[in-house]
Amino acid sequence: MHLSIRIDSGSGFCFGVVYAIQMAEDLLAEQGYLYCLGDIVHNDEEVQRLENKGLRIIDYEQLAVLHNEAVLIRAHGEPPSTYQRALENNLTLIDASCPVVLKLQNRIKASFDRKEKILIYGKHGHAEVRGLLGQTGGEALVFESLDELLRHELPPNVTLYSQTTKSTDSFYHIKNELETRGYQVNANDTICRQVSNRDLDLRRFAAQFDQVVFVSGTKSSNGRVLYQACKETNPRTHFVSHPGELTPEWFGPGQSVGICGATSTPMWLMEQVRDELARF
Repeated sequence: MHLSIRIDSGSGFCFGVVYAIQMAEDLLAEQGYLYCLGDIVHNDEEVQRLENKGLRIIDYEQLAVLHNEAVLIRAHGEPPSTYQRALENNLTLIDASCPVVLKLQNRIKASFDRKEKILIYGKHGHAEVRGLLGQTGGEALVFESLDELLRHELPPNVTLYSQTTKSTDSFYHIKNELETRGYQVNANDTICRQVSNRDLDLRRFAAQFDQVVFVSGTKSSNGRVLYQACKETNPRTHFVSHPGELTPEWFGPGQSVGICGATSTPMWLMEQVRDELARF
């Protein structure tokens, strides 16, 4: 039925992920294997590709019993306890923490040292949030929505931070709501502009097509946010994790189809989706 297909050139890995994966690939080429604490990126297909090259994904329990090895810290960053464990177990940490995340960790640590009441807008248990919470010895209050935040007793003065991949609009909405309720809010907009600008760029992209295919891993927080942005702009947006999930019935003859993805979606995966669509 000959669809006209275009991949969004602005989609794909953000620089933090590019940096971590480049580092992993260099080390894998050099030594044939490499330990990585947690999924290097929230995309199963990309993780599989790197595991085939010798990447070994481990969790905290495995880290606790690992000695005298090199371990990659991924872009999401880690709490201080991970660095402490590395010292105890004689582990060499290859730190690919994203500079945007590291800067945020440092700011939260400074706020905590000043005894401020810290609120972190982010996803419970998310890798990045765990690293941020660790800067406060677990004392900061993590919340996913305004409703959840308002269920807590808050002091009159609060310091507000955000996970780097959250929506800028939501962050400022929370800040304004708190101020309306009489709280003094020291708001720190620490949202990564590479992610927040992508929201606008994707909306522009999605508006140009009859159908949109959004490619992302199901574990990606950023993927969920950007998929919603696409779907709001173009209701005919389909979420897939790999080419096998595409259905010919979605598309009409001669339609234009845009392919885009999250900051954790590899370009090669979007190209595979394109190739599959070209067969329809």
